[in-house]
Amino acid sequence: MDGAFLINIRGTMITSAANQRIKNVAQLLKSAKERKKQGVFVAEGVHMFLETPGELLSEVYVSEAFLRRADAKQLLDGKRAVFEVVSEEAFFRLSDTVTPQGILCVVKKPEYELLKLLEKDDALLLILENIQDPGNLGTMLRTAEGAGVSGVILNKGCVDLFSPKVVRSTMGSVYRVPYFITGNLSETLRELKRRKVTVYAAHGRARAFYDAFDFCKSCAFIIGNEGGGITKETLGFADECLKIPMGGQLESLNAAMAAGIFMYEANRQRRTGCFSP
Repeated sequence: MDGAFLINIRGTMITSAANQRIKNVAQLLKSAKERKKQGVFVAEGVHMFLETPGELLSEVYVSEAFLRRADAKQLLDGKRAVFEVVSEEAFFRLSDTVTPQGILCVVKKPEYELLKLLEKDDALLLILENIQDPGNLGTMLRTAEGAGVSGVILNKGCVDLFSPKVVRSTMGSVYRVPYFITGNLSETLRELKRRKVTVYAAHGRARAFYDAFDFCKSCAFIIGNEGGGITKETLGFADECLKIPMGGQLESLNAAMAAGIFMYEANRQRRTGCFSP
């Protein structure tokens, strides 16, 4: 490895899991409270490292084995960060995955105000209430990016957006999809109504299917808890309820799947300018 590659690597390798930096990362992996307090989260793996914007990188840890990779120089060069080298044993204890890839980042949380999500005249929003499955949340954020959603609103009853499993599931969308975590979902919904955003709620007993509505103007879809659905209070803010046709003996779809259907119907209508009830 040449000198240009080594210039951003600290000279002393971390060999002990008792090292204060390692202990702090371990806390960040486990504790949403600690992540919130420090304003950072942990992103693990090569893909997430490459997806992380340079200005958000706070710390980067690499294992000895990672540095021996033939493409290590290519992967690490160009990122403005100081790379902490960690022994294999210490890194294994640090990792949240079964088969660590040998690279892990401490990342500053991107921050957005609600107004950021509403700045477009035709805002398209996803509102999540009490979503508990990390895979569902990560998938919804990733799908939101693909469908061109303006932003995602989460209440505090949702699983932490920056938990390791959610972050991995987003595949990098966590850096690109504006979000707003509200402490008062009812008040946030009132603000959307004041701004003429039509609010739709996913509900199995709705009067009409999802493709009976025009989503070309500012609108938002509410998706509720995987088991309990949308709470009665939140449902009261919906202008319309919609449902997905179910064949066979199914009563409902996975929350992330349902959200994806709604978002991509809105995407189709906006992309083609075609709404035909």
